[in-house]
Amino acid sequence: MFRKLKDKEVDVTSLNIILKTGSKIINISYFMVIVILILLATYLIKEWKILGLLSEFLVVISPVFIGFIIAWLFEPLVTKLQKKKVPRIVGCLLVYLLIIGAIIAISYLFIPTLISQVKDFVVAAPGIFEDLTNFLMGIIQKFDTGKLINTADLKENIMSLTSDYGLAIVSDLPKYILNIGTAIVSSGLNVVLGLMVGFYLLYDFNKVNQSIKRILPKSWINNYDELTKRINTSLRSYVQGVLIIMFLVFLTQVIGLTLAGMEAPVIFALFCAVTDIIPYFGPYIGAIPAVIVGFTISPITGVCVLISIVIVQLLENNFYQPLIMGHTMKLHPVTIMLGLLIFQHFFGIIGMVIATPVIACLKVFAVFFNEKFHLLDRFNDEEEPEKKATKKVIEKKA
Repeated sequence: MFRKLKDKEVDVTSLNIILKTGSKIINISYFMVIVILILLATYLIKEWKILGLLSEFLVVISPVFIGFIIAWLFEPLVTKLQKKKVPRIVGCLLVYLLIIGAIIAISYLFIPTLISQVKDFVVAAPGIFEDLTNFLMGIIQKFDTGKLINTADLKENIMSLTSDYGLAIVSDLPKYILNIGTAIVSSGLNVVLGLMVGFYLLYDFNKVNQSIKRILPKSWINNYDELTKRINTSLRSYVQGVLIIMFLVFLTQVIGLTLAGMEAPVIFALFCAVTDIIPYFGPYIGAIPAVIVGFTISPITGVCVLISIVIVQLLENNFYQPLIMGHTMKLHPVTIMLGLLIFQHFFGIIGMVIATPVIACLKVFAVFFNEKFHLLDRFNDEEEPEKKATKKVIEKKA
């Protein structure tokens, strides 16, 4: 009897070793399968030119996309009004009156100034390029104490390039204005169509959700509700926060650049606000043109522009971000930076803009599926096979 029990204990130890080895092999296999799938997907995307087709498809359906974003952003507000006994159609109309009023107010306040400053900037471009050339040559001459660089030839080459570029801008001014006008009309048309689509989607948002649920198997509905709730909560807070921060950065930057004596402050403030969407790198991308142009006007203007940008960034980092965004995304900085590099490689500047929300959605998916199926636990729980084997032996003894 005792001998049999002893043999069983020896068998349990051997079984634990075998299970642990098998678990490691399975984990390595899972990792290799994931790597192979990623490489296969990358190859297919490149060979089938899926990214090009996807970009063209998004351009075609851009009004639908704009409408969906509008409906998705304002659906909680309409639902809240509906809970307060306001009919949904009335709630949609009130929300759209608010949106259209904001668009008209912003257009009235900033669009004429922006158009005027664009014209003035294009006309002044040759002079700005000449000032920039003199500024760069002054720096080179100051630091080239050993006369290692032929500054005369370098200055002549730079002057030739900048003058040619400046003349090209002036000569092509009608074409630029026509292209800008065409782009504005096209974008305006897409926005109008997007607003129309968005109104219908906003009114029938719950019906669309119910239609999706009817397609899904009944066993998936609870998981679908939980997953969409998590994504909507995280992503909607991020998008709303980014839009508010963009507007605040734009306003404060316009005030700061105007006080600094900057030419065309609305243009540079708008550029700073748009690039500010990109985490970490965006503020530097937006600041470089404004600082360079500021120093071409005068050293004092350049220093004032730099101080203005630094103050706005301090306000954003210490006031706007903590107050409005908090820790919405809950992503590690290294993860965000890697995502920015990867998305920039495939999608350019647009990829850098969408990188953070896309990574956040992927994280929500990964956490959700891990909670449901414990896929990632296989890589962390090495003691589980021993516990299972011991538990089976105890059950057999009992």
